[in-house]
Amino acid sequence: MVHSKEKRWKQQEGRLIGALLRVPYYTVTYQVYETLIASGFDDITHAHLIVFQNINEKHGSRLTELARKSNMTKQSMGYLVNNLKENGYLEDIPDPHDGRARRLCLTERGAALVQLAIETVRAIENDWKERIGSDQMDTLKQILKELVVLLEEDTQET
Repeated sequence: MVHSKEKRWKQQEGRLIGALLRVPYYTVTYQVYETLIASGFDDITHAHLIVFQNINEKHGSRLTELARKSNMTKQSMGYLVNNLKENGYLEDIPDPHDGRARRLCLTERGAALVQLAIETVRAIENDWKERIGSDQMDTLKQILKELVVLLEEDTQET
């Protein structure tokens, strides 16, 4: 079995960072999605998950903020948001800072979905921590945090 693991390890040599990040990302996304569906949130799609990943859970978000954070057009985000509003996950309320604007907020159902997704991701992280070790997992998360900060700074400057 060690031979098989070594062989798989060698197969990863030369893979670019995008390919290396893709497998963990899709693993997390798939497991979260499957857990949500199995728990009765069966009226969502994979595409909806990006809304929940980017919404401000405490204060809500404007549609334009969600689109920007998700790297989507306002029209595409609007389509996802309207579907989530129809299914009872989001509601829009007047923006307290701008009477003309609206903020999208999680409903009780939307907050329950987000909570379950968070619990699922934490369980995945714990599983990975057991498999690769606490120090490795902590290092991985620290490096990714640093990279995210740098990349988000780059996008804010443009």
